[in-house]
Order: sequence, then C-alpha cells, then structure tokens
Amino acid sequence: MTSDAATATGTTRTTPQSEGAGPDQELPTHGLGASLPPADARAKTEGTFPYAADLWAEGLLWAALLRSPHPHARILSIDTSAAAAMPGVRAVVTHEDIPGDSAYGRRVVDRPVFAADLVRHHGEAIAAVAADHPDTARLAAAAITVEYEVLEPVTDPEKAFAAEPLHPDGNLIRHIPLRYGDPDTVGEVIVEGLYRIGRQDPAPIGAEAGLAVPRPDGGVELYTASTDPHTDRDLAAACFGLDQDRVKVVVTGVPGATGDREDPGFQIPLGLLALRTGCPVKLAATREESFLGHTHRHPTLLRYRHHADTEGRLVKVEAQILLDAGAYADASSESLAAAVAFACGPYVVPHAFIEGWAVRTNNPPSGHVRGEGAMQVCAAYEGQMDKLAAKLGMDPAELRLRNALSTGDLLPTGQTVTCPAPVAELLHAVRDFPLPTLPKDSPEDDWLLPGGPEGAGEPGAVRRGVGYALGMVHMLGAEGADEVSTATVRVHDGVATVICAAVETGQGFTTLARQIVQETLGIEEVHVAAVDTDQPPAGPATHGRHTWVSGGAVERAAKMVRTQLLQPLAHKFGMSTELLQIADGKITSYDGVLSTTVTEAMDGKELWATAQCRPHPTEPLDESGQGDAFVGLAFCAVRAVVDVDIELGSVRVVEMAVAQDVGRVLNPSQLAIRIEAGVTQGIGAALTENLRTARGLIRHPDLTGYALPTSLDAPDIRIVKLVEERDVVAPFGAKAASAVPVVTSPAAVAAAVRAATGRPVNRLPIRPQSAVATPKS
Repeated sequence: MTSDAATATGTTRTTPQSEGAGPDQELPTHGLGASLPPADARAKTEGTFPYAADLWAEGLLWAALLRSPHPHARILSIDTSAAAAMPGVRAVVTHEDIPGDSAYGRRVVDRPVFAADLVRHHGEAIAAVAADHPDTARLAAAAITVEYEVLEPVTDPEKAFAAEPLHPDGNLIRHIPLRYGDPDTVGEVIVEGLYRIGRQDPAPIGAEAGLAVPRPDGGVELYTASTDPHTDRDLAAACFGLDQDRVKVVVTGVPGATGDREDPGFQIPLGLLALRTGCPVKLAATREESFLGHTHRHPTLLRYRHHADTEGRLVKVEAQILLDAGAYADASSESLAAAVAFACGPYVVPHAFIEGWAVRTNNPPSGHVRGEGAMQVCAAYEGQMDKLAAKLGMDPAELRLRNALSTGDLLPTGQTVTCPAPVAELLHAVRDFPLPTLPKDSPEDDWLLPGGPEGAGEPGAVRRGVGYALGMVHMLGAEGADEVSTATVRVHDGVATVICAAVETGQGFTTLARQIVQETLGIEEVHVAAVDTDQPPAGPATHGRHTWVSGGAVERAAKMVRTQLLQPLAHKFGMSTELLQIADGKITSYDGVLSTTVTEAMDGKELWATAQCRPHPTEPLDESGQGDAFVGLAFCAVRAVVDVDIELGSVRVVEMAVAQDVGRVLNPSQLAIRIEAGVTQGIGAALTENLRTARGLIRHPDLTGYALPTSLDAPDIRIVKLVEERDVVAPFGAKAASAVPVVTSPAAVAAAVRAATGRPVNRLPIRPQSAVATPKS
C-alpha cells in the first residue's frame, strides 16, 4: 500500500539504533519521544471512521462525470438534451454553466473545469450530471452526446518542443539551465547513461469522494478529504464566482495520502451541481475515475555523463532531465526544480551542468507525488555511480563514501548545506549491517523463489544481488514559497484543545500536536479539532511541513499558554517562570518550595493563545540555476538485497536495510511506520507500479492492471540506524520522514538487480527482460 496509515504486513521491523537513546533507556509514555498511538486508530480499525464516501444528507443527489475517451480531440458539439430529459436527472452542467473562472490549478491556473474546445488528455471532464440515484447519474452522463474531431496526440515529450502548441501557454512549462563550475573540466574516467522512469500513481487507498451542500446565503460547503483545504476553497470560489467567505471546505477523514489527495476536478463540479439544484450532491469516484482524473508522478527521461578521477572522486556531472507534465502544469515547475537541484545526489561535485525541462503532452497529467523530482534523478545518478564503480573496479559503497556530502559543502545550486548531513554515517550503517542468510536450495524453500510457490523458476537460476543508494529530499516548500501555519491552543477544565488547519493524512500530525501540548503543559487529555476553512490557513500536507511549520505553531501557542499559567504563580513566589517546570501534571519550582498540580493552578480558568510559525525565507533559482532555494534537507541510505531468476527475469526483494537522518525522533512507533511505508512505496516504483499508456490512452485503469505491492511483495525492512542530529532551525529539530525512503529505495533495488545480473537496469519499474542475465560467452 502507498498509505502511511497502513504498512505492509509482511515486513519485519528491526529496532532502530538511535543516537538519542541508549538500548536500556526507558521511553516516555506521553509527550515528545513517546510512541503515542493515533487518536483515530480505534475508529479506523472498527470501521467507524467518517470517510467522505460515508457521508449522507437529507435530499441527497448523486453526481457522475462524463470524461473524454480521446487523449486529443477538438470538441465540435455537446448535446445534453437526452441526459436532461431522463427521469430522475436534476441538472446537467458543462463549460457553459460555470459562473466564474473556467480553469483552475493549485500552482498554475491552466486546467479547465470542463473541456470547452479541446480535449487534452484521456479522461478529461466534459460534463457533470446530478440525479436522484447513482445509476441514473451514470446512465445520464453516458447519454450525453459529444461530437469530436480526433486529433493526433503528442505523447513523446521529446517531440513536444517542435509540436504545435497544445495549450495557450505553450508546450514548455519551465526550463532550468544549471551552471556550476568550469564547463571545460574533463575527468580521467567518464561514464554515460540513459534512464527512463515510469508513471507511478499515488493510488489512494480510499475512494475519492465528496459532498457539496448549498447554504442559505447562496454559498456552498464542500465536504472532502482535501489535503490543502484553503487552496481548494479559493480555487472553487473563483470558479463558482463567489467570495471566498461564501465557500467552506470541511475536511473529512483522509484515508492516507502520498500526493494531492483530492483533485479539485472532483470538488468543483460537485459544488456547481449543488448550487444549480439547491440540493446536497455527492460523488464517489470509481477506481477507474481516480486513475483518469487525478495526477501522477512525472515520467522522466534522463541523460547523464559523469566525470571522475582515477581514485573515484567526482569531477563533473552533466545531465539532461525531461519531465513529462502531461496535459497541464500542476506541480511540474516545483518538481523540475527539485530534479535539477538534486541531479548530482548527496555527493560533492565541483562542476555540474544540468539542463532541465518540463513539457506539456497529451499524456495523463502529472503532479505532486511524494518525493517528486528527487526520486527520478536518484535512480539515474545512482545508476551512474554503479557504472563508475564497475569501470574503476571499485566497491560501489566505497565509491559513494569517497564522494559523500557533509555539512558545510555546497549544492550545485550554490546553496551551502547548513543542516546536519550525516551521509557517510548513514552509508556506513547499512553497509556494516549483517546480510541476510542465503536460502537453502531445497524444494521446501520454493516460496523463496522470485516467482513464489507457484512460480516456474528453478533454484539454480536464482542469483542474489546487493545494491546501495543514497537519496535526499528538501523539506517544506521551495524557491520563495511562503510557508506559514497558525495554531490555537485552548485549555479548560483540565482538557486542552488544538485548533489548526493542518490535515492529518497519515503523517501523524494530530498525534504530534497532542504530544507537544502534553510535553509543554503537562495535560494528559488533548483533543485536536476537525479541520475546515473557517480556521486560519496551515498550508498543504507535503514535504514534512506540518511537522515543522504546524507543529512549530502548536508549540509556540502552547508555550504562550504555559506562560499564562505560570506567571501568577511566579509572581506570587517572587520568581521567574523559567524557574518553574511542568511534568506529569505537576508544577514545581527549582528549589522545591512550590509544588502544585496544573488543575489547581488553572483554578477553573480558561486559557488560550494563538501563534504562527514561519521558517526562514528561500529564493527562486536564477537563470543559471543558482540560489538558496531550500529551507532544509533530509538524507537516507538504503541497502537492498534481492534474489533474481536470471532466466525468467523475476525479482524478489529479500531485505531493505535503512539508515535515515531524522533530526529527532518524536514518536518512535509512528516514525518506523512512516519509513516502512515509504520503502514499500519505493519498491512499488522499482518493480510493479507503472500506469501504462498507448498513444495517450490509459491501459487498464484499475488495480488489476496497475500492480501495487502487497504484503507478499514486502520484504524484511530493517531500520538499522536513525541519526538524531537536530536541525537547529527546525522546531524540535525533527526532519521529514517518509519522502526520502521513497526516493532512495527504487535506486537501491535497481542497484541490487544490477549486481545480480550484470545488466545496466536503466528503466523503472524494472521489466523482466531487464533482469535476465546476459549469457556468458
């Protein structure tokens, strides 16, 4: 699964070695550092958690969308009369019925709510229907007649440069030419490679669904599993032609998210239908609609040339990176910036020349998926490191150690790495961890074959490979993004309530907020309020920002309440609040003179405070790809052990050993789950997950044709070391946890398959023909 909330049951966890705690140190039972369980765990386990697909309202209507069967076509006419005349149909809307802006986009406003003149990708929305029964709605949508002039689709991103413009904004979304060092420098040893990364889908484990309810004031409320409710509200309001205060987004239970969880393309038609009919309208998307409608990871073409000296030290890296954005821009600019900035990986490279492009095609739209940009280049630069090691006759791990980045080094963007960067330490940890034992060559162990117990493989054809990879990601937004979050902490009758619009997507924010208040105020019972847009904005749930920015806002608000609580006591006893401490619900002074409980000190009062957290600013990359574009960085090392049937090309991942730079462990149990989930998602990208298209048409848009890793595919995941070197500019010193193992794991699996087969393995996911060993002459 790709959700953080549910890890593969086939994993075996190794207790991580953390620098912050010894093996005999007892972990706290509450507050920071405790393995506090999620507040919603029981409800999710019992099936009572309120997901959007479970919502209901009096007088409910059902919505259905009509989508294009073509990836590229001109719309000649749309006839909705047959659909509108069907019994039970209450409304049919097309592009002509949008009262406000006809297009939307979280980053670039370029995607139409409904296609008007042109269809630019398979599955693009044409119209929406509201009816009194879901089957009626679907039948009515199918009854809409659209006359198309089918056009030749542009599906090769390399041909998009010379193709006719697919969009009024053109085919080129962004070009970043990074220039760093001397272009005339040449290394004594040169290796080249061409790499292709497939289209991974975020595959949310719950149905994408929503409910729109009209309001008496002419506005509308949207109930949906949004991960960025304020942005979604603003986009919807613009399309509805309404002021923002007349549109409210209420976040329902989110069943895990590894990207933009709910595409506005589902929400905006719902609101239009609710406003048109005056009734609540619900949409529960099928899995096929999810594949057709939401965004995916950018398919990427990468060309690399690495220069090194004879000792294996990198001299120069040259690369060309081409992201296929699909029909619309979405997060392509940000993804390209990450890809270009991290194109050399966590290595010291004195000279780098990277060309990056993101282009529009008639392929399915690409957008935010965890580790965007960084994952694609990691697979490529680590493939280059393996090639370089082979050419030099060096151990792959030793080559990486000789070039490992550390604090104080420069990125190719010219930015100094000021945060902890224990890259070499992480690699040492996974390299030195004991390897798993080899399986016995006997019939009873046939389940260990890459094909499983029903596989056709022979034990004699199985080869074991070990591969290494180092990865890095940025935290928070980049290139001048204004990262800010607001939180309120309120305490009354011994109970604390946190109000913050940070959406819980499985990353553990609500648990962290409870731990922060417990730690700061010594109050055991802490509740986190449901999220809606009546609260101040907290921003999107991406790049670990809610741990940093929203968690920082909660901490500041809690500390302000702490001061309110302690000041009267300090004044009474003639001391400063700094001389008082709160622990286990008790307030004590440094000298023991004062000792009371938090409840007694509250004396029935209600205390509250609101605070903001805003990290230090960043700047856009300039015309040479230079600039301090990132707030912080996180690093990971992974060692993959795989068994490959070199005759059939089938691959079984035996073990993944992970060492990660986490800053500070805030919740050991949740951190381990996050890492395991990230590794499993990375294995999916390496071996099975690829949303295949043929001339722009999505083939098999379902979970039969799109193979997610299951518990049977999950290996033993050994978290061998967690480096707790706190980032001094981050609240609590913690770093983003789940994106960097997603980025690193596919490259490690590919490296291990290379080691087992001797094949270059330059494409993800790895195809069987790429894992068949070349016969020896």
